[in-house]
Amino acid sequence: MTTPDPVSGSRARRAFTRLRIAGAAATALVVAGTGAQAMAAQPTGTNQTTQTARTASQEAPPVPSLVWSDCQGGFECANAEVPLDYRAPQGRTITLAVIRKKAADQAKRKGTLFLQPGGPGNSGVDFVRNNYADLPAALRDSFDVFGYDVRGVGRSSALQCWDDQRYTQAVTQAKGVPGPDAFGPALREAAEFNQACVDNSGELLPYVGTEYVARDIDLLRQALGEDKLTYYGRSFGTYIGTVYAALFPERVRALALDGAYDPVHYANRPYAYDRPQYLALDGAMSRFLDWCAADQATCGFGDGDPRAAFEKLKADLDANPVPTANGGQANGYTLVYRLMFNINEGKVIWPSFGEALRKAQQRDNTSFLLRPPSPASFDFLGPNVVVECVDRDYPRDPGRLERNVTANAQAAPLLGPAMAYGPPTYDHQHATACTQWPGERVSRYDGSYRAKGSAPILVVGTTGDPDTPYQDAVALSRRLDNASLLTFRAEGHTAFGRSACATDAVTGYLVDLKVPASGTTCADETQPPSSTPTVAPPGTTLGELRNGVNERLDRIGTLR
Repeated sequence: MTTPDPVSGSRARRAFTRLRIAGAAATALVVAGTGAQAMAAQPTGTNQTTQTARTASQEAPPVPSLVWSDCQGGFECANAEVPLDYRAPQGRTITLAVIRKKAADQAKRKGTLFLQPGGPGNSGVDFVRNNYADLPAALRDSFDVFGYDVRGVGRSSALQCWDDQRYTQAVTQAKGVPGPDAFGPALREAAEFNQACVDNSGELLPYVGTEYVARDIDLLRQALGEDKLTYYGRSFGTYIGTVYAALFPERVRALALDGAYDPVHYANRPYAYDRPQYLALDGAMSRFLDWCAADQATCGFGDGDPRAAFEKLKADLDANPVPTANGGQANGYTLVYRLMFNINEGKVIWPSFGEALRKAQQRDNTSFLLRPPSPASFDFLGPNVVVECVDRDYPRDPGRLERNVTANAQAAPLLGPAMAYGPPTYDHQHATACTQWPGERVSRYDGSYRAKGSAPILVVGTTGDPDTPYQDAVALSRRLDNASLLTFRAEGHTAFGRSACATDAVTGYLVDLKVPASGTTCADETQPPSSTPTVAPPGTTLGELRNGVNERLDRIGTLR
């Protein structure tokens, strides 16, 4: 796939991480030790950095000039120069890679639609390329479809912490069933990860938080000639949209926030945010195992007791990892990692899980659940940790950290322990790193999130969402001054593209500003097929089956 950046591949992107930041290097950051002693020595986070970012300069940052060029497939690409630090808007800049495809019907064009993927860590450029053809025709006709790689991600000065070799070592040594003494090593490993971030991306770390991302969006809106913002964000993209609305409520035309975050818990009460996420993920896995027990003919895993079989499989793989085709190893952690992401597909993937778990029992390394994270995954996971550590105000108390990590692992026994005590990768594994985070967080936003005076905002939540719990969507719809909640009764992550009902509602809102009545519910989830599908059923991406292995490729469903 051609990209707007002439440099391709994870190592090539990493090689010029710093080269996209113009001007002199920032002062290097220093980690004051590791482990519990370092945590105790560091200052408690405050709101001062965010307030400084908002008030230090009244001078408006320059609007970037976009010079578009063809980048194949009908897409146009450009680079946008935006301030590295909004406290000094005329100072150093960072280059953002952007992409668009013009409205298919210029006579019907209503403006530009910003598409924001999940993450943090997913490429907005790739998100537009990979999903444009599957967007409803009404969106492709009505809007120039636009996306970009946010600061610190992909082609926009990608953050680097661990290199591929060190990340591979970490996920290979992690366990699906960690032992009773797992907390101390997890804390030390997280401190090592933090130090690698400082060593490799120290000049960028303070500036990748979501307040600055939202300010970038407002500059891009102006560069595109739009008076107001039309936006679809999914998963972490909902938090970016929420912060934008909070900062610039009068500049909102339409914001559809699908798979929403509770912003107050995410940013300011992180343990209150983490616990429901553990429970949501384990709840989804538990419901799959219940279905598997009730329909053994279709699932075929577990010999009548899938839950016990799953626990045994994790331990067996830890004790005797399976060699992979590329010379690596797959263990119980590998199994949990793959389940964590692929369970987002909803019920349609359940028969495929049954088959993949059977293969794992047989030590068949063609099971997509036995494919360890690769460098393509690491390009996502590193920024995922860093951005959340900048955004979130974790208490520095190591005792409180241990109590919360232990409680989460116990409350979510199917997948939780591997996440709680694993290396810094995805959301559930951030607390050990973020409680020790060494750098400034000048780009963090801490509220308020009311967005008073905004146009109506559409919040979408899925009742069985394993990644962004449904109660977060409810909470966001109540925190915003002018929001409507659309509910999708289903398993899986997000609703747009997986539900014809929800897709039509979101499309009507973005195009014609028709806001569904708050409390509207969709219940049209595609049910599990009677056997393992070989192609993606309507309404799902089934990324593992269609693409071989999903290295966190963010896909909207295929509904039109």
